[in-house]
Amino acid sequence: MTTILALVKQNEALMQLRTALPADVRLLTADQATAADLAQVDIIYGWNETDRKVLALPQQQVKWIQTISAGVDSLPLAQLKQQHILLSNTSGIHAESIAESVIGMLLMHVRGLQESAVQQTQSQWHKPEHHQLTTLKAKQLLIYGTGHIGQRIAELANALGMQVSGVNRSGHPVDHFGATYSMATVKSALRQADVIVNVMPLTATTKHFFNADFFAQLQKQPIFVNVGRGPSVDTSALITALQHQQVGFAALDVFEDEPLPADHPLWQQKNVLLMPHISGIFDGYMRAANQIFLNNLQSFLTQGQLAQNQVELDRGY
Repeated sequence: MTTILALVKQNEALMQLRTALPADVRLLTADQATAADLAQVDIIYGWNETDRKVLALPQQQVKWIQTISAGVDSLPLAQLKQQHILLSNTSGIHAESIAESVIGMLLMHVRGLQESAVQQTQSQWHKPEHHQLTTLKAKQLLIYGTGHIGQRIAELANALGMQVSGVNRSGHPVDHFGATYSMATVKSALRQADVIVNVMPLTATTKHFFNADFFAQLQKQPIFVNVGRGPSVDTSALITALQHQQVGFAALDVFEDEPLPADHPLWQQKNVLLMPHISGIFDGYMRAANQIFLNNLQSFLTQGQLAQNQVELDRGY
């Protein structure tokens, strides 16, 4: 008997998952599992770093963890590697919702939609001057991260007539990007960028990657969008860059501290759009996560391997 411990919300999607499992696989939730049950857990679906029952599991028993997120930086990756525990994520299911959110953020700014929404709450009618509005067409877009999400952002941006470039580890070519660069070769493209988007995973290399030195290289007062990970951005450096017009506008969906404290200085910045970490959310999210889990489960039970989205523990993604 294979035992799964589900650390996800009790909802319709979980009920559907339960009915789809083979007869020799049982699914437990943390609130219903006894100590004896926990000692038999082979697979963890979801992850909650604060759950004491999970942290106390006999790790030699657990063989595989499937998260319901793309980011896995909250997990003890070194420990998982040492104990030969497989890890997989849900990379790819967020691509459409995050890509549409990024395009929406950009349109909010360049088309004056954000200001119009503010005026509506105040029953005001102030028409901007022609020079205060622009379009995305022909703008130079530079995307840090050329995986599923970056590719979908690039595809939508191409449809709007933007000139799209990407940055990845080696600079290898990727579909939907007119050009790709490595970190070492991107400098001239960075200086020409009108829009910069971060969708990189959080690793030791990418933590505070967007810092004072990065913002000092910018020449066109670009729009900066972060839908990757909050700690990839040095928030104090970003605020300084906004105040000194190194960055013309920032649209942020993720933050170093979440929820963003009420007294945080970002709330007082006029040239920002702040979102409460919602760009990856969509109806049907858990159904999509279940499909990845079930696909991996079948492979795991028959071959001892994962079919998709296995995380390289050394890389962190």
